[in-house]
Amino acid sequence: MGDKANTHPGAAGRATAADHPASVRNVVLVGHSGSGKTTLVEALALTAGAVNRAGRVEDGTAVSDYDEIEHRQQRSVQLSLVPVTWDGYKINILDTPGYADFVGELRAGLRAADAALFVVSASDGVDGSTRMVWEECAEVGMPRAIVVTHLESARADFDTMTRICAEAFGADDPDAVLPLYLPLHGEPGPDGHAPVTGLIGLLSQRLFDYSSGAREEAEPVDGQLPLIEEARNRLIEGIIAESEDETLMDRYLGGEEIDFKTLVQDLERAVARGAFFPVLAAAPAAEGARQGLGTVELLELVTSGFPTPLERAAPAVTTPDGAAREVRACDPDGPLVAEVVKTASDPYVGRVSLVRVFSGTLRPDETVHVSGHGLTDRGHEDHDVDERVGALSAPFGKQQRALTHCIAGDLACVAKLNRAETGDTLSAKDDPLLMQPWQMPDPLLPLAIQAHSKADEDKLSQGLGRLVAEDPTMRLEQNQHTHQVVLWCLGEAHADVALERLRSRYGVQVDVVPHQVSLRETFAARSAGRGRHVKQSGGHGQYAICEIEVEPLPNGSGIEFVDKVVGGAVPRQFIPSVEKGVRAQAARGVAAGHPLIDVRITLLDGKAHSVDSSDAAFQTAGALALREAAAEARIHLLEPVAEVTVMVGDDYVGAVMSDLSGRRGRVVGTEQTSGGRTLVRAEVPEMEIGRYAVDLRSLSHGTARFQRSYARHEPMPPQIAERMRERTREAS
Repeated sequence: MGDKANTHPGAAGRATAADHPASVRNVVLVGHSGSGKTTLVEALALTAGAVNRAGRVEDGTAVSDYDEIEHRQQRSVQLSLVPVTWDGYKINILDTPGYADFVGELRAGLRAADAALFVVSASDGVDGSTRMVWEECAEVGMPRAIVVTHLESARADFDTMTRICAEAFGADDPDAVLPLYLPLHGEPGPDGHAPVTGLIGLLSQRLFDYSSGAREEAEPVDGQLPLIEEARNRLIEGIIAESEDETLMDRYLGGEEIDFKTLVQDLERAVARGAFFPVLAAAPAAEGARQGLGTVELLELVTSGFPTPLERAAPAVTTPDGAAREVRACDPDGPLVAEVVKTASDPYVGRVSLVRVFSGTLRPDETVHVSGHGLTDRGHEDHDVDERVGALSAPFGKQQRALTHCIAGDLACVAKLNRAETGDTLSAKDDPLLMQPWQMPDPLLPLAIQAHSKADEDKLSQGLGRLVAEDPTMRLEQNQHTHQVVLWCLGEAHADVALERLRSRYGVQVDVVPHQVSLRETFAARSAGRGRHVKQSGGHGQYAICEIEVEPLPNGSGIEFVDKVVGGAVPRQFIPSVEKGVRAQAARGVAAGHPLIDVRITLLDGKAHSVDSSDAAFQTAGALALREAAAEARIHLLEPVAEVTVMVGDDYVGAVMSDLSGRRGRVVGTEQTSGGRTLVRAEVPEMEIGRYAVDLRSLSHGTARFQRSYARHEPMPPQIAERMRERTREAS
């Protein structure tokens, strides 16, 4: 691992196709925005020999130019893959966004990776979102390590940061979160800050000096070893505590000196099975330097301590009709099972899919079967088609390096899969399979849009279709009640990126309009109405009279029509016409233009003419009768109410409950859960939670999550209802 006594420069360079799963390592970088993930990727690529100076590949192209909408956003809003080689291993480094709005990209990275490297800034600490991702990884047993960045900051303190990490990530066992190295500091500068110039290995007790711009190994000088004795003993005890050799602790406590090789092997095994979480330090290379501080140690940790794809159990696999199917984990000769973990559009190549192969071997120009889960509520069709695979490549910035194949355990970019979307399964065309989907966050921020011009209107549907195909965390809604096109996003930044992609990639300019909720109307009390539609203008006239009674019904009853006509006052053939007329009027509304619900409409009496009565006349009379009944009654304006559940840390429960009350919400209960969290249940009008996804994140410092579901419609407070009616009158 990274603390081997005699390290090697390693066979370094740009990654090619792997020949065996044991030689592949898939690692995802996790951390909040500004923690230094992308800078660390560049430093690792430089040390591995994939770039010749920080941020540049061999031909001078920017390694971190991910072709995003703005230069300032290029490295912050989407998952990116940088494959490198080290010591004969192919390492697929997955850099994830740090913004909470792009958690879908993070989840995709977790799905594609076999281990996670949590990047923590020494000057900023650990935020709530990073802790929640750590818990997600813990639930599935994903191996993890921690790397502390920004050690050059004047406020940086590695020892303090290590303790913070142990408190944040080691709730169950703080002794499982320990450093493998301690930083060595140079001479203090004019500001009194002493820069970190090297590392000292706690197990090997060797010094690794980076002050020259390259890693140099040396013997510790007098007085340095006593400084690390306490940390070294604690590390050894932590490793032994996780050892599979139950006699090791007794031998250690009995005074036996444990062999260095045994400690390293036990450490590697504990890391690989997710029982021990080492803390390392890293800093980018200075101008002209060949290696950044701690990058060799990180690469050794990834190749020696992180598991191979062979050690990861594949997600459950079924046939498209749901029958369970046993697939041997990570067998290059097994049936093809691969998954699209990301979809992107390239202006020159077209659609490009990032694919993780879990079984079999994927080759260019072969025909595969594409199976999808059909997230129809998010605008995704249910896929079940055959497609021809285009070229396979390994990405590096804007460059694509062609691959001859992609074996189980490896990742590759696939061109021209025109029907495949994120989350779809690729399998052999004669043996179609479907992988269990990973959990996608529910988009809860509505963005109502309309085409800016007639030309944009013609392109809007296609542009939105492509947008949601790339991003399964986005949901497209065509609201039949408000007649709005609504993009449901994860947050404001997510919405901004969506709008910019529509404009820059698909040439569609849209305007954002206020989001409307689906209001309803109902009668507050019993009322009666008479509809008279009598016209005579030569030839056939129009004659229909009907009398109705309207009474309110319990919530959820809809529209009930009852016929109580006696004596044939309304001929039988025209009673359905009356019903059709009142239902049509109910759909249009009777007060503020919103659909009428939860009433019983009873037809009591009426009159007809032997010549002039008709279906159309009685439809009109029915509508007039309902309008007259409404004019004589008090009409309630109903608003939708949502059931809201908020999972929040105990420190923020009071603030969340107070905020919900301020939104006219009713807290209906709380429930204590594990990990110092509380589940708050409430009923809140949907009008009040349009921006709750943004506001809750601010209120809880990114540590709370919520879900919402429609509960019912209920009367709106009179003063708010009057404002809504006034707006309707002004609009008309």
